[in-house]
Amino acid sequence: MRLLIATDSFPPNCGGSGWSTYELVRGLRARGHTIDIVRPRPGAHTTGETEYDGFTVREIAATAPAIPYLRNYLKNERLWTLVERDLALRLESARYDLVHAQHVLTSVPAIRAGQRHRVPVVATVRDYWPVCYWSDLIIDPGSDALCPACTASNMTRCIRPRGGAAWPLALPMIPYMRANLSRKRSGLAGASAVIAVSRAIAGDLAARAPELAGTRLERIPNPVDIGAIRLAAEASTAPLSGRYVLYCGKLEINKGADLLVPVATAARLSCPLVIVGDGKLRGRIETDARAAGLDVRVAGWQPRPQALAWMRHAAALVFPSRGPESLSRVLLEAGALGVPMAAMDTGGTRDIIEHERTGLLSSTAEGLATDLSRLLGDPALASRLGAGAQVHVTSAFDAPAVVSKIEALYQDVIASQRSGADRG
Repeated sequence: MRLLIATDSFPPNCGGSGWSTYELVRGLRARGHTIDIVRPRPGAHTTGETEYDGFTVREIAATAPAIPYLRNYLKNERLWTLVERDLALRLESARYDLVHAQHVLTSVPAIRAGQRHRVPVVATVRDYWPVCYWSDLIIDPGSDALCPACTASNMTRCIRPRGGAAWPLALPMIPYMRANLSRKRSGLAGASAVIAVSRAIAGDLAARAPELAGTRLERIPNPVDIGAIRLAAEASTAPLSGRYVLYCGKLEINKGADLLVPVATAARLSCPLVIVGDGKLRGRIETDARAAGLDVRVAGWQPRPQALAWMRHAAALVFPSRGPESLSRVLLEAGALGVPMAAMDTGGTRDIIEHERTGLLSSTAEGLATDLSRLLGDPALASRLGAGAQVHVTSAFDAPAVVSKIEALYQDVIASQRSGADRG
C-alpha cells in the first residue's frame, strides 16, 4: 500500500503522539508499505522538508501568534484550509490507498481531502480533543473534577480559572468554542474509521460525541517498540547512585505535578525524587520541596536515551496525573522496563495498570502516597508488580502486534470503500 500520514508531530523533538506516529510508520515500512508524511508547523515561517530515520517529512508553515483564541483559530480553522489544500494536491498528483491522520491539527483536513478525492481516511484520537475544547476534560485546573459536558455554562466555569482576572473578556468567545468543537466532531464523523487508543477514549467518544454514532470506531492502542526501549535503557549506566523515585512528564496541573511534594512528604520519602520534565510549576515545586526538607532534583527535559536511563534505574515511578490520561506513553515505557509504578486511577491508565497485578492505583493523593510507600518498603511487591507490568505491556502494546492490527484495519477500510464504489 501507499499511505499518506498526516501528523501533528514527529521525532526527534516531539511528545508521545509523535513517537507513537513514528513507531507506526516504522512498523508499516518494515512490512513493505510506502509512506509519505505531512506535518503542519504552527509558528514556523517557511514550508520545507526534514528527515528522520529515512523518513522525509513535509512541513507546512502556518501563522500562530501567542494570542489566546486567535491562536486557536489559526491553529484550527485557518490551518485546516492550508493542510487540506496540501493533502488534496498530493492525492491529486499521486495514487494513495489510504490517508491516516494522527491528531487534532490534521484529522479534519485529512478527512476533507480524502472525501474530495474518494480516498479512505483513518483518524487516530489520542486525547479528548473531539469532546473538550481544552482537550483534557478538566473544568477547573485546581481540582480533580471532570467536566460533564461542553455546555455554555460549563464553558463559563472552565474559562474562569484559565483566564485569570481578565476572564470576563473571554466570555464572548464561548460561541466560537462551541462551534469549534462542533466542527471537529462533524469533521471526524466523516472518517472511514476512527481509532481510539484506550477504553477511556472510546467510551468518551461514544458518550459525548453523538455525531460519531454512525462512524466506525475501533480501539487499538499506541504502538511501543519494546525491544528498542529495552536496548536503549540497558545500554545506559545509572545516572544516580542509590535509590530514587522518578516522575517523568510536564510540570502542569493536569499532570498532577502540584501533588508531587505533598505525596513525597506523606510517603516520608527518604530517597531523592528525580523529575525529568519541565513546566509552569517548576519554581513552585522547587520552593515547596526546600520548605519541606525534601531532596527533589529537577533534571528538566532530557533526550530520550537519558530519559530511559533515568527510568530503567528508578526504584519506582510515581504518576500523579489528575487529568483523564488517554494512554500514557510514560507508563508504557516504564512497564516495558519492569519499573514498579504507583499511579492515579485516571482515564486510560487502567489499560496499562491493573491494581496489585501490574502496579498500584489510587483515586486520591493520600492513597498514592501510601502506594508509593508500599513499593519502596516491600521489595518483593515491587519486583512482582514490575515483572507483571513488563509481561502485560509486551503482550498488549508491542509495536509489531499493534501495527498488524492497524494494517488489517486499513485493508478492511480500503476493501469496503472499493466495494461501495463498485455498487455505486
